[in-house]
Amino acid sequence: MIEARHLRVLRAVAATGSFSAAARELGCTQPAVSQQMKALEQSVGTPLLVRAGREMRLTEAGEALVRHAAGILAGLAAAEEEVAAIAGLRAGRVRLVSFPSGSSTLVPTALAEMRADHPATRISLVEAEPPRSVELLRAGDCEIALAFRYPEVRGRCPEVRGADPAAVAEWDDLVVRPLLTDRLVGVVPEGHRLAAAERAGITELADEPWIAGCPRCRRHLVEVCEEAGFSPRIDYATDDYPAVIGLVGAGLGVALLPELALAGPSVGGGWGAAPAKGVATVRVEPAVQREVVALTLPDLARVPAVGAMLDRLARAALR
Repeated sequence: MIEARHLRVLRAVAATGSFSAAARELGCTQPAVSQQMKALEQSVGTPLLVRAGREMRLTEAGEALVRHAAGILAGLAAAEEEVAAIAGLRAGRVRLVSFPSGSSTLVPTALAEMRADHPATRISLVEAEPPRSVELLRAGDCEIALAFRYPEVRGRCPEVRGADPAAVAEWDDLVVRPLLTDRLVGVVPEGHRLAAAERAGITELADEPWIAGCPRCRRHLVEVCEEAGFSPRIDYATDDYPAVIGLVGAGLGVALLPELALAGPSVGGGWGAAPAKGVATVRVEPAVQREVVALTLPDLARVPAVGAMLDRLARAALR
């Protein structure tokens, strides 16, 4: 195997014409230069230098290797500089995948802080719901995936519920950075009998038509309702939260939406504003919630830019 240090010594010998002069240039001993040249010739299987009087001259093979050595060593120096820049957050990239309500609430603050602190780090964002976002992470199409999981419901009492076992198994090989617990609230038409209520039992919505969200959200809604003693009649399903709000506002049903989805600017005309004209929110009992997390691969977690982005997502969640 040809080593970079051997190429550096060969170039020095070719430039100076002797082992002793190359040793002075490189700051090492003449025997060390001689040993490295012998090791290089053993690696390539042919002589690279011949003695001509007091000088060392390159063989044809030596000349060929010296020609290539310039490009190899230049490329290695460039690679070392790029790696050092990435390690020092003077360069690099982080590709982020997030579900929509995370994109409109947690991500903008985190991205703005990251850009201010490390302007040379390139950040990109695409949207995908879990489990698709987790698939993208494992496929190498992103460095961080924002995802969520619901508590396990079926067959367990509220006080001993744990995380969705499917999600736990799905993430057992990933680094999981918890961000926040996102409560779901009932969304009803403005003229609904529960519109003015501060809270209501979910069974009070048992006879209503429902508007459901993504497949994971839909499955959890069905489990929560069935544990409460009824099966929800789902008339409409959409991953788009403003569409859910519009359908509820038109009197076509009720929904459970995450508070993150109601906190973003796209739904209510301001952060933390009332959801939209024509709808009202009510706290549902027993509480329904989901855990929002940032996911990455164990090796990626050690990359400085990825770690910095995870820290800023955590700070955004605290705010």
